[in-house]
Amino acid sequence: MDIALRKEQFGLFADLPISMKSQERKVDVIDIDKEPVIDLHSYDIYIVAFSGGKDGAACVLHLLEQGIKPELWHHDIDGRAETFFDWPITPGYCDAFAAALGLDIYHSWRVGGLAGELLKENDRTKPVRFETPDGVGQAGGLRGAIATRRRFPALAADLRTRWCSSIAKIDVMAAAIANQDRFKGKRTLVITGERAQESSSRARYATFEPHRSHAPGKIAQRHVDHWRPVHSWTEDQVWEIMKRHSIEPHPCYHLGWGRASCQTCIFGSKDQWASIRAISPERFETFAQLEIEFGHTLRNGTTLRELADAGTPYEMDPE
Repeated sequence: MDIALRKEQFGLFADLPISMKSQERKVDVIDIDKEPVIDLHSYDIYIVAFSGGKDGAACVLHLLEQGIKPELWHHDIDGRAETFFDWPITPGYCDAFAAALGLDIYHSWRVGGLAGELLKENDRTKPVRFETPDGVGQAGGLRGAIATRRRFPALAADLRTRWCSSIAKIDVMAAAIANQDRFKGKRTLVITGERAQESSSRARYATFEPHRSHAPGKIAQRHVDHWRPVHSWTEDQVWEIMKRHSIEPHPCYHLGWGRASCQTCIFGSKDQWASIRAISPERFETFAQLEIEFGHTLRNGTTLRELADAGTPYEMDPE
């Protein structure tokens, strides 16, 4: 996409060009007729896991169109420390998005962030902290096993090896829900933005299921369901609802990225790593040096330098 066109699109949303469409592999396995019927208005609390990406934004806007005002939860990947994995602008973008729509937003994080877990040596996984209507809570970090990590997450669906998702997001949300009394005796709906079109792995996700924090017993009295409302949506539908509400997407889309995950996401393509080296050379070098230090590459069989050398940086507007 040429720079003049991208500048024009920083106004409130011209049609998105092909190069801002997702670069992920598409999988045609969507069967809308099999989606469950949900009594959407039967819940007391609605939570959208919001990373700042287009699919999470589509979930929020879809709920608003149903007359529901959710609260947004953003997991700060870097643990409110120096930016290491994520885009520096992401927490601010999420706050601005929530403010523009008049929604509450709560941040949560693993102490030390992903960098702390990546560099962990003879230590426990750090606790989770989470904002609440009454302040900041904390959970975990006291009884975990002493272990050493010093390995990058692996490109796998298994969260034990692709540990970044569980450490920084999934387990963080579950702990934050389980350790707030405001969910006791309430029906809570957790909403996330995975889409079947993104990958064969995500195509197999259930559209509706109990959330991992669901605990309906006599002690916890916590009913928590998990809904993926845009699971059957196409990417065009996602961009359309954002355009309809005049929502400016996360700046990474304007730079050429297809997803607003971590800037240094392990699933990044060779062109993305070439682009990271172009705009964040110091961070790129940090990751390249860690590969040498660990004796373990982020991508099996190739170094980040080799991966970036094989790619072509996106044409990015310095502005």
